[in-house]
Amino acid sequence: MSRNQQSSKKLGLWATTALVVGGMIGSGIFSLPVSLAQYGGISLFGWLFAALSALILAKIFAYLSKVIPSSGGPYAYSRVGFGDFVGFFVAWGYWLSIWATNAAITITFVSYLGVFFPILQESTSAALIVGLITLWSLTAINSYSVKAGGNTQIITTILKIVPLVIVTTGGLFFLDLSHFSPFNVSEVSSVKAITMCTALCLFAFMGLEAATVPATNINNPKKTIPKATMLGTILVTIIYMLSSFSLFAVLSPEEVANTASPFASAASKMWGGNAEYLIAAGACISTLGALNGWILIQGQIPMAMAKDGLFPKTFAKTNKNESPYFSIIASSIIITVLLFINQSDGLSGIYTSMVLLTTVTVLVSYIFTVSAYALFSLESKMGLSPTFSNLLLALLGFAFTIWMMIGSGEQAVFIGFIGLLLGIPVYIWNKRKTP
Repeated sequence: MSRNQQSSKKLGLWATTALVVGGMIGSGIFSLPVSLAQYGGISLFGWLFAALSALILAKIFAYLSKVIPSSGGPYAYSRVGFGDFVGFFVAWGYWLSIWATNAAITITFVSYLGVFFPILQESTSAALIVGLITLWSLTAINSYSVKAGGNTQIITTILKIVPLVIVTTGGLFFLDLSHFSPFNVSEVSSVKAITMCTALCLFAFMGLEAATVPATNINNPKKTIPKATMLGTILVTIIYMLSSFSLFAVLSPEEVANTASPFASAASKMWGGNAEYLIAAGACISTLGALNGWILIQGQIPMAMAKDGLFPKTFAKTNKNESPYFSIIASSIIITVLLFINQSDGLSGIYTSMVLLTTVTVLVSYIFTVSAYALFSLESKMGLSPTFSNLLLALLGFAFTIWMMIGSGEQAVFIGFIGLLLGIPVYIWNKRKTP
């Protein structure tokens, strides 16, 4: 196969950028404002500081992707920095988080779809069937070809941004500055309010590393991944900041706090009741795009481990279109099991349990990635040196990541830690076969 034929099956800059944007913008932007409403307009500073921390992490991921252009992202960086066990530990946690994330996103997509088809809100069985059809349709697309999954990601990313842009633009014409006074409507100090808001907002940026995971399926990864990571993070930052400002410009903090769908409520206030269907459609597209992106990624982690001899070799299988079909399908089977197990809990039950499992395991991958960057700087490896800027970047990245871990709460840390420990027997079993 010629180089041009190989390149045509890989992801370009726009598809890779869409993967980053789609990984971050899921269902959170449509629901997070409700949690922030208790603080009022000061929550905009939470978005600002969260964005700064995301850009710091994106900068670290972007640099490491240049010097270690291997599939696996956080796994690859941690393994090079600290060895096989840490690499496996990070990869296992990250893979586990993707199962939980995709199960939660699938259920969320079906719940938004229920606005148009009420039976999905009334029948758990109907919701499960539609969820599984959605999950396996996207699994089929991504199992056939990474390129096909990337093209789907471009389309869904564009479509998911459109409703947010509409509400954001419309909000500027319905600006009510009284909604920002008092700026801090909570009973805590401004410093504490900003801290709490930042901790909440930071979670909306998870997924900024998405482009680093399928590195071998990206055209010219040393150039494309850093550009896509920074471009995607900057674009998401702008969307989050402007949409949040416009939302509070249209609705008062009290109105935001008392609605399950703040953007739909804002649309209804601006253009009438039927406008909520526009936002529901946007939420469906947003969650569908996020699910597609993470299904594309879910096969990359076990494939990378299998190629390095840390996981069964069957997970390294790819088809003629270079898609790690076995890993993708195996992951979706596990997600299907999670959906069946949790169907009796309803949306809130499965979403809470899955998100708790996701949070800490993703943060562990961030911590070790930042630590690898610091180690390379101190040891003058990978083109890095112990300069003030490199060490400051690593220190800030580590501090923000620990801050996120603290903000996750004791229960999340406990559940995530147990999930991580479950990977150790898998590591031992596989190492038993490796000379």
